[in-house]
Amino acid sequence: MTLDYATLDLLRQNHPAWRLLRSDHAPLVASFLQRVFIAPNVRVMAQADLAEALEDELFALRDRFGAELFPKAALDYLNDWAANDKGWLRKFYAQGSDEPHFDLTPATEKAVAWLGTLAARSFVGTESRLLTLFELLKQMSEGSETDPQTRIAELQRRRDDIDAEIERVLSGDMPLLDDSALRDRFQQFVAMARELLTDFREVEHNFRGLDRRVRERIALWEGAKGALLEEIMGERDAIADSDQGRSFRAFWDFLMSSSRQEELSALLERVLTLPAVAELRPDARTRRVHYDWLEAGEHTQFTVAQLSQQLRRFLDDQAWLENRRIMDILHGIEAKALALRETPPSANDVMSIADTAAAIELPLERPLYTPPIKPAIADLVLEAGDQDVDAAVLFSQVVVDRAQLARHIRQALQERTQVTLRELCETRPLEHGLAELVAYLQLADDSFKSVIDEDVSELIVWRGAGPDGKEYTKQARLSRVIFVSG
Repeated sequence: MTLDYATLDLLRQNHPAWRLLRSDHAPLVASFLQRVFIAPNVRVMAQADLAEALEDELFALRDRFGAELFPKAALDYLNDWAANDKGWLRKFYAQGSDEPHFDLTPATEKAVAWLGTLAARSFVGTESRLLTLFELLKQMSEGSETDPQTRIAELQRRRDDIDAEIERVLSGDMPLLDDSALRDRFQQFVAMARELLTDFREVEHNFRGLDRRVRERIALWEGAKGALLEEIMGERDAIADSDQGRSFRAFWDFLMSSSRQEELSALLERVLTLPAVAELRPDARTRRVHYDWLEAGEHTQFTVAQLSQQLRRFLDDQAWLENRRIMDILHGIEAKALALRETPPSANDVMSIADTAAAIELPLERPLYTPPIKPAIADLVLEAGDQDVDAAVLFSQVVVDRAQLARHIRQALQERTQVTLRELCETRPLEHGLAELVAYLQLADDSFKSVIDEDVSELIVWRGAGPDGKEYTKQARLSRVIFVSG
């Protein structure tokens, strides 16, 4: 993009990021949205939760600077930030919910990221970025080389360099990175990790724009349905096969590999324990940044799948045919009306009916219903009972929180590739007995990838207290159930 006067003036007037930086409330908007959305990697938040968080923020600011600084209610500010003239938040209704939800727009995330670069840095590393640029140039040069001899020569040179380095290490010459080099590379890693999370939101925004354009094209289409489907699917394939689509698919395949996840976890654990890196006091979320990538990628994939599902309903055959039939009837009425406009029919030939009288059947002319079997009713006198029944049993209902059990399974799978049902019950004992155990089995069948080893049986034990307050121990033996990640 050329940064001439006309382009910059247009951006100043229309771009949401520039509008945010020009706003009088920019410190409130940027600090609040960074704390609520960007720092904890939250993709979507319900209106009630977001309004409550903003109300707490406004209360603290009013108590410090005066009530006249921010006079409006929190919900009014949120709706104002999501309006078309601002564009800092996206307000929408999630599927299956009648409560509005809010999400950060890519322009707002870019503005907040740029504000973060304005702070003075005590250490500015350049070596790691230079090495990254040099490595990228090497990859492009080697990846585009078509001469086999040249590529073989380059591979042999790299093999000789590796052999020479192995010899130096065996002889005791083992060079290590100094503290400055470690801090330089760690800062580069943190910056690129945050940029990846920003890219996910922009990819999701691009897919929503594609869906909007497709809906507009369907609404204005007047040709055959086959041609419409061909054009829509062709554009969808073009997006998937574009540079952005292929890059996102390759990144997602790389991240979904369980071996890569384990390798990233081990590398992060080792790097964060280095003294030079610990002195920088990195954010606690850095240790699980690859899981943040995974959550953001899953949200993007879910959004794309949801858009595809809505598009399929939008192109449903029955709805399409019904709409076309209605339009054909309307066009036929219009054509007949235009044909009769010049030569209207005579007064005696306006309409015709098939019969001269209507068949009327009164309700009382229909026979009453006769039951096939006459029930035998015994003439008994009800006696009042005097037995004392505990009515508290009616209120002792067991409610199992399936969402909490699912979170427990996901947390366990973040640390390992598979976990058994017995291990889950040992780390978090059953609170509701057999009902909670059945809920685990339903999650294994509905929501998670699982394997049942019928050759091995496991014993699951839980403890509880009866109505009389006495403790009891119960157990269940079943085939081994294994939850698997991915």
